[in-house]
Amino acid sequence: MRVIAVVPTYNEAENLPLLVAALLALPLDLRVLVVDDASPDGTGAVADGLSAKNPGRVEVIHRTGARGLRGAYFEGFRRAFTQECDAIAQMDADLSHDPERLPAMVEALSNADVVLGSRYVAGGSVDHRWPIWRKGLSAWGNFYARSILGLRMRDMTTGYRLWRREALLKMPLEQILSNGYIFLVEMVFLAKQQGLRIAEVPIHFNDRRLGQSKMSLKIQLEAAGRIWQVRFAHRDK
Repeated sequence: MRVIAVVPTYNEAENLPLLVAALLALPLDLRVLVVDDASPDGTGAVADGLSAKNPGRVEVIHRTGARGLRGAYFEGFRRAFTQECDAIAQMDADLSHDPERLPAMVEALSNADVVLGSRYVAGGSVDHRWPIWRKGLSAWGNFYARSILGLRMRDMTTGYRLWRREALLKMPLEQILSNGYIFLVEMVFLAKQQGLRIAEVPIHFNDRRLGQSKMSLKIQLEAAGRIWQVRFAHRDK
């Protein structure tokens, strides 16, 4: 299976080389597509250097103007759609998503249209260095999203995902209204409405060791409130 891993970046100059090296070492036919949002720390230049060292396996998109996680992924998806691939992965650049779990996700895709790397199924876990408030809020946020949206997936908010190319092409991405991290939940909700088969594979979520986290209590609380917007926006679809 030919896989393209779409990796949005913003100030990940320290982490990106480690992630790319780990991904390219996997026993997969895999290419990396870095989507950099004009990182002030020079991540874009680092990505260009990795592309030069790995021609044909690492590609870089430099974005300017209006930026954000949703836009970065959607631009990455559009580029991936123009290339030959069977599956498209989503993953963070901060090493929180273990590349070693990607082969298991590829295997699970044989019986699914999208595979979620899940912290909250049997065998999944989160870094012991996570503060109690973050563990509790993440678990509660997933329970809250499942309850409001009527879904059974254990990890609605995971950013580690693998899509069949044809399944992602069927997704009505133009209908997704959310930005920031909540758009990940909205994508799962719309995938279920499209009748896509969704599987979960256990992962261990590592807290970043280099750089500064972009997640905060404020962001997670705001995302919880936006779940209702997702539910009402798509209630008749």
